[in-house]
Amino acid sequence: MKTLRRSFTLPIICLMLVLLTSARHQTTIFMIGDSTMANKPYDNEKPERGWGMVLPGFFTDDIVVDNHAVNGRSSKSFIDEGRWQVVLEKIKPGDYVFIQFGHNDEKPKEDRHTDPGTTFDANLERFVNETRERGGIPVLFNCVVRRNFQKIVPENDDDEKLRNTVYTGQEIIEGDSLVDTHGDYRIAPMNVAKRLNVPFVDANRITHELEQGMGPKESKKLHLWYKPGENPSLPKGREDNTHYSVYGAHIVASLLVDEIARQVPALKKYVRHYDYIVADNGQGNYMSLQQAVDEAPNGVKTRIRILHGEWNYPNIPKGKKIKFSVSQNAKLVKR
Repeated sequence: MKTLRRSFTLPIICLMLVLLTSARHQTTIFMIGDSTMANKPYDNEKPERGWGMVLPGFFTDDIVVDNHAVNGRSSKSFIDEGRWQVVLEKIKPGDYVFIQFGHNDEKPKEDRHTDPGTTFDANLERFVNETRERGGIPVLFNCVVRRNFQKIVPENDDDEKLRNTVYTGQEIIEGDSLVDTHGDYRIAPMNVAKRLNVPFVDANRITHELEQGMGPKESKKLHLWYKPGENPSLPKGREDNTHYSVYGAHIVASLLVDEIARQVPALKKYVRHYDYIVADNGQGNYMSLQQAVDEAPNGVKTRIRILHGEWNYPNIPKGKKIKFSVSQNAKLVKR
């Protein structure tokens, strides 16, 4: 009887070990910040994206990105509204928290304003310390730049009002040099990171070099500059130098993920770059798999990441060299 029981027990143990070892271990990256990082509506061809919204397309399935960034929030309002507590309760040992504020901390409204060196730093330190108490790994970012090539910085008491702007067609005199609009709000996260020995991503420097390198005209493509009729969801157009277009969000995320890999070496092995990313939830730079295939160049190896959604296998014209990478959150159905 003992021999029989042992003969049944051993296969069961082996099966359990196989199931446990085959299960994919996933690490979560929680993101907290403002509109430049946040998820955005993507219906009706809405063109706005946060760089955090598209970040999942730059990692393998071993990484889950849980984006809690919200339009208009500062480090203060994110705490006061209970949003930080929601994130804090979800953190597991080994998870990461990406922290990026500044755009709205500098605004004068009492419910959002903080000061670099005092209240802003204190909030960042709270995010860091409480993340560590939960066994998580904090990573500090400073704010991305605004596209400002004017020598005199335009008054801006609320970036969210930019969504109400329309294309005016008026010529704006701009110089060749990008002018900083953040002051000490871009320095404070760096100082906190040094004091608390936290990985730091200099998003301000990276995006400054990007926008400066593209120049006054080409850098508009990173943002929401549309003439009337160019986008169905913006019939009157828009002039917005803060928020990112689909193209801009992907360019910024691509640059930041490489810096993340440098500053957080444990994440480097999970970073991937694809030529095109397809997702039905707005996280890709294409929302049509067939369109991505059609726009791939002939005779050139093209890597397409199918990130989210269920897709029919596309028609691949002769001469296209397509390699698909299908996420666990996507399905490719062959005809």
